[in-house]
Amino acid sequence: MPVDLRNQYDKIYRYCYLRVHSRETAEDLTQETFLRFLEKPQYHNKNKDLQYLYTIAGNLCIDEYRRKTTEELPEDLPDDTNNEDNVLTSIALSGALKKLSDEDKEIILLRYVNEEPVGVISKLYNISRFALNRRIKNILEFLRKEFEKEDLK
Repeated sequence: MPVDLRNQYDKIYRYCYLRVHSRETAEDLTQETFLRFLEKPQYHNKNKDLQYLYTIAGNLCIDEYRRKTTEELPEDLPDDTNNEDNVLTSIALSGALKKLSDEDKEIILLRYVNEEPVGVISKLYNISRFALNRRIKNILEFLRKEFEKEDLK
């Protein structure tokens, strides 16, 4: 059964957004992903369309990252103490995620942010569902230990 492109747009957008952290850039990359997908019908395979979409999106995000220049922080950051815990949690999560391999980050993103079924992700990475479940369990255990380290500091 071919992939329904309308149902995949939001997932590809979230995938791009979480990699580039910019709404406008993620929209552009998502549109470019679908344009490139539709321009090359010779690569379409009803069993691999979703994998092809994620591959295109991932490559476009990598290209965008390479083009991106560093931005300066604004001088007038809001001073909201209610957000302190959220910021600390975000920093801890960001630090823990940076310690994961790119593939492990993508697996977590696909599973918990895009809510892709294990069967779809296992096909994308060409591994068994059992192996993927074990890998996700190991990744989550690693992240839990990293959070515990942060709590001890």
